[in-house]
Amino acid sequence: MALPAELAARSALSRICTRCSVSLQSRNGLAIGFHRVSRQQRRPLSGRSSGTKQVGGIPASVAGRSFNTAPGRFSSGVARAESSSTVPRSPFQSKPVLAPDELFHSFTNSPIPDIRRRAAFMRQHARCPHHDHQPGGGMAPAHVDFECPDCGIPVYCSKEHWADDYEAHLQICDTLRQVNEDDHDLRSGRHFPEFEYAGAQLEEALVNMSNWDTFLYTRQFNAINDDRSMRQATRLLTYPVTIGSILHELSPYNIKPGGRLTPEGIKSLSALRYTLHPPLTGAGTDVKKLRVEAPAVRIFVLGARAESSLPRDVWIQLAHLFPRTRIHLIFIGPESMLNRDDEFPLPPRTPTNPFGAIVEDRVWPTLKISTIVDYYHTIHKTGYFYPYDPYFDCFVMFHPGLGHPASSHEWEESLPMLLETKAPIIVTGYTQEDMERDINWVNKTAAGEFDVLLEPGENRFRSLRWDLNDLDPQDVSAGNWGVWAFRGKRYETTRKSADD
Repeated sequence: MALPAELAARSALSRICTRCSVSLQSRNGLAIGFHRVSRQQRRPLSGRSSGTKQVGGIPASVAGRSFNTAPGRFSSGVARAESSSTVPRSPFQSKPVLAPDELFHSFTNSPIPDIRRRAAFMRQHARCPHHDHQPGGGMAPAHVDFECPDCGIPVYCSKEHWADDYEAHLQICDTLRQVNEDDHDLRSGRHFPEFEYAGAQLEEALVNMSNWDTFLYTRQFNAINDDRSMRQATRLLTYPVTIGSILHELSPYNIKPGGRLTPEGIKSLSALRYTLHPPLTGAGTDVKKLRVEAPAVRIFVLGARAESSLPRDVWIQLAHLFPRTRIHLIFIGPESMLNRDDEFPLPPRTPTNPFGAIVEDRVWPTLKISTIVDYYHTIHKTGYFYPYDPYFDCFVMFHPGLGHPASSHEWEESLPMLLETKAPIIVTGYTQEDMERDINWVNKTAAGEFDVLLEPGENRFRSLRWDLNDLDPQDVSAGNWGVWAFRGKRYETTRKSADD
């Protein structure tokens, strides 16, 4: 039985904020990808086009094939054939419990049980940031216990330390309050029209990718009239739109000064764009109009976590940006099935399916999704996806933590193999510090063996919603805040004259 698209998105977002910090805690207590942001980045959002957010995992009950038949504005005779008048009971289907003007509550006294449990988790694991508890401060480390009355989040061990450090806390207090209200809004029980996604794009209607506002308008989304709804909507859409904004022929990244695309980048992306935007051939359903179709463009999402379990209606938005091309999304990573427990056990590994891939065929007429629970280098060694073609293949890594001490060792074996394919590799980061650390690691590990395709910088289609690291409440981060791209270096062939 299908779940409505809105219910799917709300369920997905309800698990996003703590998924990365909790799952990565099992490694060594570090939350990969979360980093202390600069003073400028900690300021509250002042509008739709400034700010960002991060995303995490989704329960399997609202992911995967259950969205292939979601009713609503996505219905069509091909891919949305069925809808149901009765929907399974869900905690998100209850009557509204919070009015729009009463979203602020302290985490400990929240009317939402999930948020109260989150407050308890923070009290057990997060440390007080006061200088007295730092090395040389004279006091032993202590867990947070006092909730700031202005933001409602446990941030210090006591009221005294909060008051003493108030100037520092004031830099992020407004942003933390925004996080608080956004989390309560998500669970308020209200109707979420921002999760009703646009359908297929008209051939004659061009997409404007200057920013979120122009994109949503030209893609004919329902009007989003307030910043909070915009933050909720972009928190999921940032994944497919980030990819589309770089690969699309109308990409805001170009070779002009300040456009961030390098000469090598225009070469690589032009090859992909040639495939993603094929010319009209007069193809049709009649025998005389049959045409040979090009292979599907393969987009490998490596180190997949939350993105692999997003509602499929979110990923269909990527297919709408390239309506004349078949796309095969391939999620690869040891955590790619996290929060999809109802799909376990995984398919057996057989000669025809050697890696036990979960294949979701015909998610959309032009979109296919495969999920493999394994490391990329393990698959690459077998030649399973060989050959790789820069015209048809692209790699994407969302917040991979390439340079993070807790995860860099997992990429050491994969990086040379990725460079060997000569295909574009798109990488995002939570913050500028996170992104720069990944770049430094790649420079150190593969110096002289790669070309930068897209210069590092802020992602135009980052999530507009801030997220909180439950292991450090002073830490706010943003999904896909920054983006850059590279590929293995290509060596030009030169000829020697007979005289030489």
